[in-house]
Amino acid sequence: MTAIIRTEYGPAGEVLHLIPHAPGQLPSVTKRDLEQAWEAARLNALTTNATTAAHGFRFAQPGTAPLDLTLTDPDAASWTHAIDSIADLGTARGISVCLRLLALFQLMASATWTRSWFTLRPTGLEFHPALLQAAALAPLTSTGGFAETALRALLPDPQSSAKQE
Repeated sequence: MTAIIRTEYGPAGEVLHLIPHAPGQLPSVTKRDLEQAWEAARLNALTTNATTAAHGFRFAQPGTAPLDLTLTDPDAASWTHAIDSIADLGTARGISVCLRLLALFQLMASATWTRSWFTLRPTGLEFHPALLQAAALAPLTSTGGFAETALRALLPDPQSSAKQE
């Protein structure tokens, strides 16, 4: 999708990305895109002490009001800033990478079934490759998240491979 994504800046440094279509129209990405985004976000969180300005996304939605997603959480804003440095939030692909990583973490925090697909180690979070692959390919909902059933349908049977090392 070759849509023009504009970026506006507020007086306090806040960033607003203007996307001319709904979140569900963002492209799939690759597993590697999500791996790189996670590494950039993790590294940024470990090495940056500065507060990052809020980020927002405004999606045009034909026939209805625009959808505004505002990231006021400092961690989400920091991650978004880091992802912009490797995935260019001036592109549909960059926006898709960012929203998919944020949506994946939201899902991991709220859906207990995801716990068999990642491991928290002293050295950091380790994803099962199948979870990142599914998150890269699953369609985003109209609100920029994942429909659990669509994402789960892309995962292998948990009996056969949920904890492959």
